[in-house]
Amino acid sequence: MRIFDPHIHMTSRTTDDYEAMYAAGVRAVVEPSFWLGQPRTSPASFLDHFDSLLGWEPFRAAQYGIAHHCTLALNPKEANDPRCVPVLDELPRYLVKDHVVAVGEIGYDSMTPAEDTALAAQLQLAAAHGLPALVHTPHRDKLAGLRRTLDVVRESALPEDHVLIDHLNETTVKEAKDSGCWLGFSVYPDTKMDERRMVGILRAYGPERVLVNSAADWGRSDPLKTRGVADLMLDEGFTEDDVDRVLWRNPVAFYGLSGRLDVEVTAPGATHEGNSVLRGGE
Repeated sequence: MRIFDPHIHMTSRTTDDYEAMYAAGVRAVVEPSFWLGQPRTSPASFLDHFDSLLGWEPFRAAQYGIAHHCTLALNPKEANDPRCVPVLDELPRYLVKDHVVAVGEIGYDSMTPAEDTALAAQLQLAAAHGLPALVHTPHRDKLAGLRRTLDVVRESALPEDHVLIDHLNETTVKEAKDSGCWLGFSVYPDTKMDERRMVGILRAYGPERVLVNSAADWGRSDPLKTRGVADLMLDEGFTEDDVDRVLWRNPVAFYGLSGRLDVEVTAPGATHEGNSVLRGGE
């Protein structure tokens, strides 16, 4: 079984997670840029994070046989902080990098005017750079957030079939599917979506344009939830081809819209800028 986790924050995970993910069948990941768990104080913090997603994390992932790509953006939560907004001016020089396969996460957290502005600006950046967009739907008022998101998408230059709407659930999946966007579902131990609900959605709506991710981050989360969904799909009568479509071919197709996706792992050097993931080695 081959698995592509299309949304996972490996910056917050250990090398043990990479090892366990490989053993579970994960061979490729996309890591969206995101907040640090505490407020940033300047755009420079974003730039260091972006550099890490383009250098250190691909190096770490390759040590364990996993191809790593990223999406870059001003995230919705920090779009409300005037100290962070100037990073929008820096994004264009990063969006031309080879391993950047989308603009994201963008979207809504609290549905503020500042978030409206950041979302519209970054959809335009995606269109201008020929990239798809990964859109975060809010944790509260999800249906209202989805509708507001779709309004902004329709007003943008980016076509709906280049937009992945993430963190969907039973209340938002139908309208998201009807929009023509790709459908993203984050499977967590306690919140958002679990394996059985995910399989129920797949049974009701089919596997077309559906991406399943673990979104593993700083909080309670599990980077093996993608494998859990795959196993339950098989137990519930889905075919191996269905599993491969949802857990591999769909994310390859979406991020392949960037023209930059390469799921082959290049053997890394011994170190990255003088650093190794090893301890006690030379």
